[in-house]
Amino acid sequence: MLRDVLGKTFRFLGYTVQYGCIAHCAFEYLGGIVVCSGPSMEPTIQNSDIVFSENLSHHFYCIRKGDIVIVKSPNDPKSNICKRVIGLEGDKVCTSNPSDFLKSHSYVPKGHVWLEGDNLRNSTDSRCYGPVPYGLIRGRICFKIWPLNDFGFLRASPNGHRFLDD
Repeated sequence: MLRDVLGKTFRFLGYTVQYGCIAHCAFEYLGGIVVCSGPSMEPTIQNSDIVFSENLSHHFYCIRKGDIVIVKSPNDPKSNICKRVIGLEGDKVCTSNPSDFLKSHSYVPKGHVWLEGDNLRNSTDSRCYGPVPYGLIRGRICFKIWPLNDFGFLRASPNGHRFLDD
């Protein structure tokens, strides 16, 4: 009797560890569902929108300008942020706010990206904390899941003029 109970318990623990490892690998390397909060990505992503984030791109260094990424916050490592990639290493980026009369520019250092929210007037992004190390990128958002009337791939940046090709 005891032997039977111990056998079932160990089998259950074995399956739990096995499927737990599979789930961890799937969420870490393949992707997952993310609920976005805050106004920084409006109008592209609204508060409480649900999106799918794939994690393979950042492992294979396939992040491009214009991609929307999930990143560990440089200000608070316990939280993630959602921003658009404006510049990759070596790119010239506009570091000033859109309302500034005099525009300032800088180059993105090696191993970093420049991130900005689509809602430039209400976004804490690289204009505040500077270039972000590539290693903080967790994944790239592929498409919106919820609300259903917006289901599909995300639209282009409303701030396309901020992309400089110098």
